[in-house]
Formats: sequence, C-alpha cells, structure tokens
Amino acid sequence: MATLVEIDSADDPRLADYRDLRDVQLRRSLEVEHGLFLAEGEKVVRRALEAGYPARSFLMARRWLEGLDDVLSRTDAPVYVVSEALAEEVTGFHVHRGALASLERQPLRSVDEVLDGASFVVVMEDVVDHTNVGAVLRCAAALGADAVLLAPRCADPLYRRAVKVAMGAVFALPWTRLDDWADALPSLSARGFRTVALTLADDAVPLEQAVADAEKVALVLGSEGHGLSPRWQETADRRAVIPMHRQDLGVDSLNVAAAAAVACYVTAAR
Repeated sequence: MATLVEIDSADDPRLADYRDLRDVQLRRSLEVEHGLFLAEGEKVVRRALEAGYPARSFLMARRWLEGLDDVLSRTDAPVYVVSEALAEEVTGFHVHRGALASLERQPLRSVDEVLDGASFVVVMEDVVDHTNVGAVLRCAAALGADAVLLAPRCADPLYRRAVKVAMGAVFALPWTRLDDWADALPSLSARGFRTVALTLADDAVPLEQAVADAEKVALVLGSEGHGLSPRWQETADRRAVIPMHRQDLGVDSLNVAAAAAVACYVTAAR
C-alpha cells in the first residue's frame, strides 16, 4: 500500500523528480541521468503501471486520490500529496489532470524483439517534436501497426509531452531505436519488409499503389521540416505520396502526424 506524504513546501527535496517540467533541456538530462520518466493524468498513469513500469513516486492533489485508489493500493511508492497551487509551483504548469507519476525506465528492446511477428511497422527519421512523436505512436497503435522504430535523433517517446499525446500507446505498442541509421532501411528490406518512404520525390507513386500486395510493410516518415534524408529516400524500396487535391491552395503535403494517420489507415487496409 502506498504511503501518503503531505508536503507543503516547493523546496522539499523529495519533489526533485517533478521540478521544472517545462524546461525541456533540463528534463532530458535529469531523466536520462536518473533513469526516470513522468506520466501525467489518471489514464496514462494507470496504463504505465499496468505495462509494468515500476513507480518511483506519485504527486497529486488530494481530490485525485480516490480515482487511483486501486493502483495506489498495489504499490509501495510514496504518494506526495500537495495543493494544486503547490503542484503548479513545482512543475511550472497547471496540473489539470490532477496526477503525476515518476516511473523507472526499462532497457530498450532489441530490434529483433520488436520486429518478431510484425508485418506492419512505422519508422520515424529525425522527428524531433515530442508532440509529433506521441501523435504518430497513437496513430500507429490505433490503426494497426505492430511496432514503431525510431532513428537515433528522434524525440524521446517517454518524454512527458509525448506520453500524454500518445495517451499511453507508448506503453502498449512495441518500439525501440535503430542503432544503424545509414543502413536501417536495407536491413528492414532484408527482413522481408517493403520499405515505403513518404516523400514528394519526382518518382513517388500514390501510397495505395506503393503498399498494394505487400506482405510486410515498413512505412517510413521523415522530419517535420525537411522530410526524409536523401539516404533514406534512396534506400527505400518504394517512394510514395499522399495525393493532395487542392495544391492550388499551396498545400502539397500534410503535417507528419496527420500524414501518419492517413498512411497507417491506407497501409492497414492493403
């Protein structure tokens, strides 16, 4: 059973895991150094714990205790009970979902483990915005992908904002990082995946055509600004585009998260 600890000072050292959550650079170094990540909101906290991530501690206002009573009854981690004003002072924002949990990171799975039995995977290259990474993970989970692979420079899927946007999909869908960036796509091709890169390249074909009749598909998405690198475009088996119907309005492509939703739907329906 969790121990309730009333705290009334923002300087209390026990709240160190929760400080300055808006400072992305600080949080990155702190979370990596201490092997932790944060989950926000009752549903996300519950999903993280159900997925087997051990809790270090919880931070919440008293009125949120009842909603997580069943979860808190199964952990020995301390629950720091604070006023909502104090929670905002410590974290730097209004914790409107009422509950935060600090959890222990687990070792990344191997690529072999993540791809075991998979026939549809989403691959991200240099998607650096945490919101977009979370949104792509949520789309992938909702629309039939078996796993997600991330290039080394992609944003952290366990960063608080990514976890929140993904609504806990990061805990349910197998994912890991690719060690070999340069030959990542040829490696997937060798495993039997048809690698389909979303790009505006001149030889790109409509997405439906690119994924048709493929037994295994690796859907490849690029960065928010420049899209896929030349290396990944060149080494993909197919280059594909989501046709835009009103290019006269200056819209030739979609945001990466929106493109992921459309592309996952089309690929799953192949």
